Amino acid sequence: MKNLALKLTLGGILLVALIGLGMYLSASNAEIKLRNQVVAQQQACEAYYDKLWKVLKQKAGVTDQYKNGFKEIYTELISGRYQDQNLLLKFVTESNPTFDPALYKDLMASIEGQREGFLMEQRRLIDLDREHKTMRAVFPGSLFIGSRADVGITVVTSDVTEKVYEAGQENDIELFKR
Repeated sequence: MKNLALKLTLGGILLVALIGLGMYLSASNAEIKLRNQVVAQQQACEAYYDKLWKVLKQKAGVTDQYKNGFKEIYTELISGRYQDQNLLLKFVTESNPTFDPALYKDLMASIEGQREGFLMEQRRLIDLDREHKTMRAVFPGSLFIGSRADVGITVVTSDVTEKVYEAGQENDIELFKR
């Protein structure tokens, strides 16, 4: 009888230990997977940001090159042609090259699209970080992984945003300052 009670007690303790070990391993593995996901998303955000600026700088460079090339061609084309008053009236009736603003529209669309894409990547990063913090804070995960360090993400904002949030007010709303 004592032998059976001892076996049942040891079996119960072993069962509780195995359940505890299983819970620890499950929580630990889930935290490691999520931590790696957060780190990978941070790297994806950095790569996206790098792409964003390269695309925008190169498109802006093409736009500037077009503007400067047009200016050069147009200046040479027009200079010396209309020095006489009567010839100046001819300028109005002639077919002259026109500056096409399509490149600027394309650049603006790219800016908006790239910024929107980057925002989506940042939101994903923030959500993964939230999920990781929640996992570490709630029971039973808090028992096993609550003491592990925060991943520590970087959210890219601007000086303007930081100042607005610090003050709690947005007073400078004029886009085109004169």
